[in-house]
Amino acid sequence: MLKRVLYAGACSLALTLAGTALAQECHSGPVKVGFLPKLDTDPYFQVAGKGADDAVSEIGGERIQFAPSQATAEAQIEFINNLVSQGVQVIAISGNDANAVAPALKRAMANGVRVISYDSDVVSDARTLFINQAKGTSLAAMMLKSMSDMIGEGEFAILSSTPTATNQNAWIAQMKDEMASNPDYAGLNLVQVAYGEESEQINQQQTIALAQAYPDLKGIIVPAGIGLPAAARALEEAGLTGKIKLTGLAPATLIKKYIQEGSAQDIWWNVTDLGYLTYYAAQALAQCNITGAVGETFEAGRLGTYTIAEKGEVILGEAKIVTPENLDEFKF
Repeated sequence: MLKRVLYAGACSLALTLAGTALAQECHSGPVKVGFLPKLDTDPYFQVAGKGADDAVSEIGGERIQFAPSQATAEAQIEFINNLVSQGVQVIAISGNDANAVAPALKRAMANGVRVISYDSDVVSDARTLFINQAKGTSLAAMMLKSMSDMIGEGEFAILSSTPTATNQNAWIAQMKDEMASNPDYAGLNLVQVAYGEESEQINQQQTIALAQAYPDLKGIIVPAGIGLPAAARALEEAGLTGKIKLTGLAPATLIKKYIQEGSAQDIWWNVTDLGYLTYYAAQALAQCNITGAVGETFEAGRLGTYTIAEKGEVILGEAKIVTPENLDEFKF
């Protein structure tokens, strides 16, 4: 059934594109927003979706959410077409590949649909806004500092999600630059960047493979919500908890015991608020309260006023390094 719906959506989209591109109209009230996460089974996006639903209850409109069962650009492209065929006025996407999904998003925009990204950006000419959970440079700096604080010096690895993940590639590049230029990290040695492919099983396999390949490995940075808990469990099962320290990005509650015992740290933010802010931004854009220009502001309910920065970026707020001392602040 889903394949038929996707096919019908693609045909409908193709027919529309055969004619004149539709203008993006200014809507007089709340509209239908389609959320397209990276992966349907990731609890991160389910929690963000709850935040978006809170916003729906406050300002009206409608939110639908579809996501692929595999974290690939190809899978997301089908869902982009499907959302257009379902009549959404805004698509909010967390991109699996910044460039590969761009043509489909541009076709959606040509059909009068506005596009924003959240969590993981796409190329800037394929969307109007990017709702960023935290300033990317600060996340990379915090992960590197966390690793340094835990191991001091020595070998560490990075276990990312996929080779095309926009946000994670940017963080990794920044960490490499920081290590090359900052003498505080002269003792750190990045031995490998591996990929867990948004799969718990592959993340566990890669964690053990890294431990076996590098007997002197002291730590792993895992900038992926699925990967960090999976890596922690893999080390525990292998009797390596504490010997190899972990840090990265994940729901704090999923690695609570590892944080409490000091074998892991976490960099995190309020995920519910990310979905909440994304929905408010989508409605403001659809109603032409904002256009995406630098310096424009909009109201986001209980979160207050937000300002659009360069390249359409809107930053939710500051992340924190989660330690045993502040763990109770994080409910997810």
